[in-house]
Amino acid sequence: MPDWLFSTWYWFGGAAIVAADLCATAHVILNKRDTQATIGWAGLIWFAPGVGSALYYFFGINRIERKAKRLRRRFRRKSDSLSSSGTENSIPLFVGHLAPQVQLVGALTGLTLLGGNTIRPLHTGAEAYAEMLGAIDGAISSIGMSTYLFDNDTVGKRFIDALGRAVARGVAVRVLLDDIGVRYSLPWTVVRPLRRAGVEVTRFLPQLLPWYFTYANLRNHRKLLIVDGKIGFTGGMNIRAAHDMSLNPKSSIIDIHFRLDGPVVAHLRETFADDWEFCTRTPLRGKVWFPELVECGSIFARGIRTGPDDEFKRLQAVYLGALSIARSSVRIVTPYFLPDEALIAGLNVAALRGVKVDIVLPEQNNLRLVHWACMGQIWQLLEHGCRVWLTPPPFSHKKLMIVDRTWVLFGSSNWDPRSLRLNFEFDIECYDPALASLMDDEITQTIGRSKELTSIKLRRRNLLVKLRDGLARLLTPYL
Repeated sequence: MPDWLFSTWYWFGGAAIVAADLCATAHVILNKRDTQATIGWAGLIWFAPGVGSALYYFFGINRIERKAKRLRRRFRRKSDSLSSSGTENSIPLFVGHLAPQVQLVGALTGLTLLGGNTIRPLHTGAEAYAEMLGAIDGAISSIGMSTYLFDNDTVGKRFIDALGRAVARGVAVRVLLDDIGVRYSLPWTVVRPLRRAGVEVTRFLPQLLPWYFTYANLRNHRKLLIVDGKIGFTGGMNIRAAHDMSLNPKSSIIDIHFRLDGPVVAHLRETFADDWEFCTRTPLRGKVWFPELVECGSIFARGIRTGPDDEFKRLQAVYLGALSIARSSVRIVTPYFLPDEALIAGLNVAALRGVKVDIVLPEQNNLRLVHWACMGQIWQLLEHGCRVWLTPPPFSHKKLMIVDRTWVLFGSSNWDPRSLRLNFEFDIECYDPALASLMDDEITQTIGRSKELTSIKLRRRNLLVKLRDGLARLLTPYL
């Protein structure tokens, strides 16, 4: 190649790289809200010219957020299914000092706090699955189901058979599976058996990446089951034999799920319908999916759906709001605990105000890297009066937050970056002293058989363990 031609291509290539880096930097500055992320991406772009811009293009741009917003605008439905006679105007007196939380969550979600609900905790996998399968077998018109993990095992086959029987009865059945989650059971996924049973099933955001590349994906982590548009189930429980202790699984998982009846089921079915439409571009309409709901209890509740398409860090704001109004106690149960700086500050401020803050975590985590990162930053809470309890095996996958034995939050969300920023989640907030006291007492029993993690125990760790945990903590934004 002649020198002049080489020189021309050299300067042309250099100019193209500089232009790409300038465009990428401008996009970072205009679209990234987090200052540290902005500095990090801008630094990578200019310290690795060309390569940094390419990495930002493929991994730094939240395309799912943009796609979700476009689809929501295109397929916006009339949300008359969310109406109910229970409103903020009829909030009972016992809510009292928690009233600001009612206003906060209402402003964040745009949904009304609905009265007249019955919410029943299902404490074991055997209990939850029996209740869910019974509802499926009693379905008359429709079944909508969304889950992250749906294993093709003993429990999974029960659900496949029950859903197939519903289809045979003429029930409209729709099942939404997360694409990464369903691959955990490769090569025997439930997709083909469900379709052979006549079930209409779709995957949430299919990926070309291998199933084990989970940390690079924004996933639908919601667990929803709506039967006849009137009976709802949600919580943290997936469909897998590991949750059913009666089957003596190799790796047992303790979890809790909830059955909901009443107006709040509207929030579950609306969320499922949105997700289904997001994936299939086919709306679910009519009384089959959205029948009238009647009050059948005394609990005030509201659905909270969060995801990367949020305009605001909705889940973080819900947590911070609850912490800021707590007067006597905060109980948190979660399998994955990697709070950001704002939540750490909120927990510490609550403890310094005299609120008893108890955080209950599994002693042995199924994700070692997450556990190490948690141990690498937990000292920040212990220093200011928060108490941390480690539950013995089997692994606890429960997700609960209780404030002042009155306010309860349960659902699919963890206290980690993926639930806070990356995954699509669904939770329920409840205002009910009876339910809150019941769950609070159960947490007290759990604490009674747990080990307290103290600052002294953390300091006594081996130096290599401390370094390991500290290094794992650096990966927190990606865990």
